[in-house]
This record gives sequence, C-alpha cells and structure tokens, in this order.
Amino acid sequence: GGNRTQSTENRRPGCPHYPTGRDQCQTLHNGYWDQIPCLLDQTRLPHEQVTVNISDYRVAAAAITDMRVRGAPAIGVTAAYAMVLAAAELQSRERDHYIGSLRQAGSQIAAARPTAVNLGWAVRRMLRVAEAEPDPGSILPKLEAEARRIQAEDEEINRRIGEHGRVLMPQDGEGVLTHCNTGALATSAFGTALGVIRAGWEKGGRFRVYNTETRPWLQGARLTSWEFQQLGIPATLIADSAAGMMMLNGDISCVITGADRIAANGDTANKIGTYALSVLAHENGIPFYIAAPTSTVDLSVTDGSGIKIEERPQHEVTAYGGMPVAPSGTVAYNPAFDVTPNRYITAIVTEAAVCRPPFDDSLRRAVDAA
Repeated sequence: GGNRTQSTENRRPGCPHYPTGRDQCQTLHNGYWDQIPCLLDQTRLPHEQVTVNISDYRVAAAAITDMRVRGAPAIGVTAAYAMVLAAAELQSRERDHYIGSLRQAGSQIAAARPTAVNLGWAVRRMLRVAEAEPDPGSILPKLEAEARRIQAEDEEINRRIGEHGRVLMPQDGEGVLTHCNTGALATSAFGTALGVIRAGWEKGGRFRVYNTETRPWLQGARLTSWEFQQLGIPATLIADSAAGMMMLNGDISCVITGADRIAANGDTANKIGTYALSVLAHENGIPFYIAAPTSTVDLSVTDGSGIKIEERPQHEVTAYGGMPVAPSGTVAYNPAFDVTPNRYITAIVTEAAVCRPPFDDSLRRAVDAA
C-alpha cells in the first residue's frame, strides 16, 4: 500500500550535543537501519525530535514532498534509499519486468519535488546500477550497497566543500550571513554552506554568524539556529528583511548559501530570498558565495531560465503551525525557490574546487574532476 500509516514515529527527548566529527542529529539518523530508512522529521524541529521509520518508497516520496526531509543532498540520499525500498517491494525473477517496475517507481520518486537536481540524479544513478546487473536476484543487494555509498560519499564531499570554503570566511569579529538551512539536516552529515561556516570555526575562526529566519517555512529560525546551538557556534537570528540594513551598517562581510540546482553558466536556484540577498550583497560590495556538491550542477541546463521553480500551496504563506496569519480568503503566491543570476555570484564552492567566473568553464572542470 502507499498510505502514510506505513511510517512510524519515535520521539526522543532533548537533543544530544553532537561532537565535532559526528552528527548525531543528522536527517538520516541511522542511515539504513534494519532495512528501514530512519529520518529525523524536520517539520517537528526544534520543539520535538521525532524520527520516522519509512518502510515504503511511496511514503519516502511523500516525506520529500511534505518537507519532512529537505535540502538537496539529503533529498538525493533519501531518494537512493527509496529506490532500495522499491526494489525490495517489486522483486521479480523476470528481469525486464523488474527493471520496468523500478523505472516507474523511480519516476514517482523523482517527481516528489521538481527543482532539486539531486533527486533525479540519485534516482538515475540507482537505475543505472540496476540496469547493469544481469541477475535479478542481485539487484536488491547492489542497490543497497549503492545507497550506502551515496550516503558516505555525501558526507566526504561536504567535508571537502568545508575545507575549500573556510578560507573565504571573514576575519575574526567580522560577520557572515547564511540563508535557509544547509547543515547536517540538509545533507547526510556536516553540511554545505553551514559546513563551510562550521569548518571555519573548527579551524579556530571566530567570525560572527548571522542566519535569516527564511519565511515561510522558517528553516533558518527552526533548523539553522538549532544546528548552530548543537555545534556550540554563537549565531544571531535576523528577520529576512533586516539583511540589507545590516549590510549597509557593515555588520555583514560576506554571504554564503547552498543551492538546489546550478545551471551550466552558474545561475543558481536556491531557497526563495536568495536572489534578493545576492542583489543586496552586490549593492553593498559584499562577496556572495554558493556552496554545493558537483551533483547539484546541471550541465544540461544552459542558464537559469531552464530551471523549473516549484510552487507550493498558498496556505504555507497564509498560515503557520495550523494558525492563520492572514485574513480568510487571502490569495498568496508561494514559489519555493528563486534563481540568482551568475553576475551576482562571487564564487561557487564545490568538493573539487572553488569555481569563479566564467562559470561555464570552471563548473565544467569541477564536474569533470569530481
């Protein structure tokens, strides 16, 4: 069946402080655990820690759509495990039928959210493994091994992004601003843009950290502030609309965000509000950085005009936590992402290199080197 009763919840009181080098509160809390992926439900943070055991690929896709798991790398890893669940459910001794069923399941998983390139990337990678295996009985263990590999690779990639990017962080006493959530919750571990900030602090940097609230889901307020607390990194939460004033006043020396899809020319789709921050940074002469794995680079898309932007339900803007914040009948527009043109991006930090303009060349070299 495909109903959501197949997900079970486990509540954990409090939150263990996760030490440097291990993220005990990451999204894929125990990865692939007794054949069931275990996700930390991000819609319940910071007030509750609820892990959700997902035993069906349809429920995994629903968890992505409903943002119980979010962040491009974490979505990719979850999609890989969803393909394992699909393979376990759809097993057949008739290979062509088995592969055809897996392709159908993969299409359903990949459609869960349209903008994050890592989702389709992970599904395609898993399908290639299945299609290359002649023995139907070996497809499931091969897919399980590949999902584990994708998860382990993501953590290593994030740490390399952090190592490349930490040299871009401001001097002690200066400020860096980040947007949305790009830490261990958004990845398999460590994080991308937040991981760069973390790497800078782990190497002794003591720059000031600011993070936006990130309306309408408040990923910055709920998730990023929570992660910084677990890491012991002092951070100041600001309203989204306060960023410009703080840049003008000299409080912010650079901005770093993650990405959900990067076009071949460097145009970058990321959480709504990123474009506005890039324009403000440009106006104030402040570097604007993107941190993302090369799996987020989509060389098949020439520029940002080819990136499909997900539109989410109106009620996410007109209500919060089930409580209305606007009059009944209010019409709302709710794009989940926007596209930052490459001209506003100072550099894109990947696991292979820090890419600088012209991005057509530097991004392709990074992808080839990864």
